[in-house]
Amino acid sequence: MTISTVPPDRNTSLSSMRYDPRFQAESRSDDLDLTSGLRLIRRRMVMIVAIIILLMAAAATAISGLKPTFHAESRLIIHTPLATKLGAEESGRNDPLDATSETERLLSRSIAERVIRELRLDDWPEFNPALQEVSLIDKLRAMLRGLVDSEKPSSSRRNSIEPIIPNYYKALRVWRDGQGDVIQIGFDASDPELAAAVPNRLISIYLEERKDSLRARLDAAEEWLLRRIAEQKVRAMTARDAADAYQKTMDVVSNDDDQVEQIKSIMELGERQTKIEQGRAEARATISALEAADDLSLALQNMVIPDSIGAMQRELRAQEQDLERLLETYGDTAQAVVDMRAKIRKSRTDLNLAADRYLQSIRAKLAGLDREDDAVRSALAAAHEKRTRSALAQTELARLQRMADKEQTAVEKLEEQRRGLVAQAMLPGAELEVLSPAAVPLAPHGRGRLFYLVGALLASISIAVTAAFVVEMLDNSVRSFDQIAGMGRTVSAGFIPHLKRKDQKDPSMLFGWIQVGMFDEAIRSVLTSFKQSNGGKLPNSIVVTSAHSGEGKSLVARSLAIDLAANGIPVLLVDADLRHGNLDSFFKSDLKQGLNEFLCGQAGIRDIVHHHPSGIDFIPAGNASLHRRARLTDAADIIGMAASMGQIVIFDSAPVLASADTMHLTALAERTLLVVKWGKTSRRAVEFCLHQLKIARNAELSVAINNVDPKKHAKYNFSDSELFVKSLRKYHEFT
Repeated sequence: MTISTVPPDRNTSLSSMRYDPRFQAESRSDDLDLTSGLRLIRRRMVMIVAIIILLMAAAATAISGLKPTFHAESRLIIHTPLATKLGAEESGRNDPLDATSETERLLSRSIAERVIRELRLDDWPEFNPALQEVSLIDKLRAMLRGLVDSEKPSSSRRNSIEPIIPNYYKALRVWRDGQGDVIQIGFDASDPELAAAVPNRLISIYLEERKDSLRARLDAAEEWLLRRIAEQKVRAMTARDAADAYQKTMDVVSNDDDQVEQIKSIMELGERQTKIEQGRAEARATISALEAADDLSLALQNMVIPDSIGAMQRELRAQEQDLERLLETYGDTAQAVVDMRAKIRKSRTDLNLAADRYLQSIRAKLAGLDREDDAVRSALAAAHEKRTRSALAQTELARLQRMADKEQTAVEKLEEQRRGLVAQAMLPGAELEVLSPAAVPLAPHGRGRLFYLVGALLASISIAVTAAFVVEMLDNSVRSFDQIAGMGRTVSAGFIPHLKRKDQKDPSMLFGWIQVGMFDEAIRSVLTSFKQSNGGKLPNSIVVTSAHSGEGKSLVARSLAIDLAANGIPVLLVDADLRHGNLDSFFKSDLKQGLNEFLCGQAGIRDIVHHHPSGIDFIPAGNASLHRRARLTDAADIIGMAASMGQIVIFDSAPVLASADTMHLTALAERTLLVVKWGKTSRRAVEFCLHQLKIARNAELSVAINNVDPKKHAKYNFSDSELFVKSLRKYHEFT
């Protein structure tokens, strides 16, 4: 921004010059811009300090209530009893101690309740919530809970041990030292003696609980074994009785000699049957040979025959030989031959008769052998059947005896287990070696209050800076011309510094301030920018508007009019905000007619123009109820009249986003000034307003940033941040 101390001359020609904002060079994503961060922290310092103070106040309240905590710790090793290991085979104990399991036993609920009752932890406020003072937050929480749940806690519940258990476990810590079997027990308390008493008492209670637990388990196991032994004895007796009864019922021979006799009888009968079969075969062969032979003498030669038949056969052969010798000597008719032949016939007849008798005897013998064979077969079958029945009975008896022996063995095993349990009951549940008992601590444990205050301060600073960064990231307001330079054909009209609210509402103060302050220099810079963008001359008509109400467009319009009038330039200030105009109150006049009456045809131009002693002619808004019938095209008559009188018309128009009247005035006026409030108007709203105004009139639009705090603006990293710093320095040097 350029501040000129020379009053602008309307007819003076200035060279064409525009504000060309220089964009910052974008840093790469991997570069850390410390300068931007420091600037952000500096401009948000008030917010950061406020957040830090609030957080530190809350943290200090909490930290001040902290009490010193003492920590006592004991270290121990839990072993399986040595006697149990030595008698493992006899006792059958197969559950060696595990450090993790024993750690969980140390944290059991029963041990916790005994420690709380024996050491009377319910009398300590740090463990018993009922003895603690109720904070405001807890009261509010209880009140809200009471609105939702009308049920009140019973007295038994309030006096129970349940609220103390969580605080006890919170103060207690039981853990293993690395992968070893060393167990550490630590406890935190506000009283050092209590901190040391809890771990030591916990160890003794653990040993008692471990012994009682093991004893209960052994008693239950022994009772179960006794029931099993009784049942098993009944089963063993039943099995033995069944074997004895079967032996008696089946008459099972259990003597080995009797079994040998049965086998020997079977063998003898078998041998006898074999001999009978041989005799029968020989008899059948003899009978077959005798029956098939034509000459018994020849058939008997190949057989084993009785001696009598053999003698007869030999005698027959001798007679036949004698016959052959006689025939060699005598003829067939010789008496000796005839007699010999007669003897031979008689001998043959006798031999045949003897053979027949022998055949009959053989047949009779065969029949006897058949009968004997049948008897032997029957006896052998009976012997085999008896042997089979005896073998089956022996097998079944052996099975029953094995079952009885098995049941008896089970009884003996159960008895052995019971004896082992009885032996285990006399052993300790666990052997505990205390490496270092808990001693009374001499100094508090943990960090001091200063440490927590420093930590809270650092955390508060981090939260506050993070909140500042978040607010900065969410800030989408316009603070520099660098942010709107890329929004099309716009001309920078300069920065307008912040003016106090009481000075904005008091015209006399405004007139006095304008003569000497920086606000006057800023207004002159706006007029100078109008000259530069208008070929070196001030425009005949100017529309001053904004995106929203409350952004200072009326202040700028009136200040422009006051500045022009102060420099002797005729000016007509028109309140073009037909619905919310208040120009008459600013000049403290009781005018009844204004722009609304003129645009509706109810008054003439001369009737609505009023003159102020400061040299400003102005037209108020008039009756706001007539704005719907207003014809804004008639505003051209006002511009023509002012041009004929050499006046510059300044329209204080309505906000662009609040009324469409501004677009009509923009089409009629020569220049348009869009007032943007520093740090409030969003870039999106400015972009939309510029787009709407360019639709009405395709020309360059001037933009002025109002309500600028020079000190705050200098803290940003924009290219125009240093302009105000230099201007402030020059202004202070001048004044």
